[in-house]
Amino acid sequence: MDIVLLIVAGLFAGFINTLAGGGSAITLSVLLFLGLPASVANGTNRIALLMQNIVAVGSFKQQKQLESRKAILLAIPAFAGAILGSMIAVDVNEVIIRRAIAIVLIVMLIMLFYKPQQWLSGNAALRSQKLKWWLYPLFFFMGIYAGFLHLGIGYGLLASIVLGAGYDLVKANAIKLLIILIWTPVTIYVFYVHDQIAIWYGVILGTGNFIGAFFATRMAVSQGTGFVRWVIVAVIFATCLHLFGFF
Repeated sequence: MDIVLLIVAGLFAGFINTLAGGGSAITLSVLLFLGLPASVANGTNRIALLMQNIVAVGSFKQQKQLESRKAILLAIPAFAGAILGSMIAVDVNEVIIRRAIAIVLIVMLIMLFYKPQQWLSGNAALRSQKLKWWLYPLFFFMGIYAGFLHLGIGYGLLASIVLGAGYDLVKANAIKLLIILIWTPVTIYVFYVHDQIAIWYGVILGTGNFIGAFFATRMAVSQGTGFVRWVIVAVIFATCLHLFGFF
């Protein structure tokens, strides 16, 4: 029964993470439900993310939707931040974090409707330029948060890549996933040496993530940016309701 639950949770999370973000809310909840301590659930979830992003990045690359050069440039500061974030061992008020994430998501939701064309078509002029200098410290700090918790980081990466680098939602998703793929192994290592990973739980969960990510990448390319936008709107809306305690 536990195996079925893990695979199904991973399937949904992999699909959601690949198209938008926030799928870790599902996988972390399931791991906690199965009795893993919060720190172990946080570490174990990284294995599923690694498996998910290997197939997602490969699929986007195969479909010629991945801009690797700029993704790697942004991944460098994010990687450094993720190392720091995964080593942080301080008490943080979870309620404040949840409310802050919800506020960011609401702002992003408004922007999805305020300037929809920029999300759907990107900004060709911006895309042809060098990356803005402020993106590097921004991605460093997002890497810190991702190394510490990861939950919800996909939204921040996605918004930054669309609005800061000019990519449409499909290509921005591909870049987002490659960046996460690059920093995930080091976070797994840090959690592993601190004995905070349940390997087999992670592998079983990752099997579902793997399958969900594969179908999500195919749908993203075949259905286009409009489909991805509405998936993001639905997921953000549901996530905000959850973070504010409606369910």
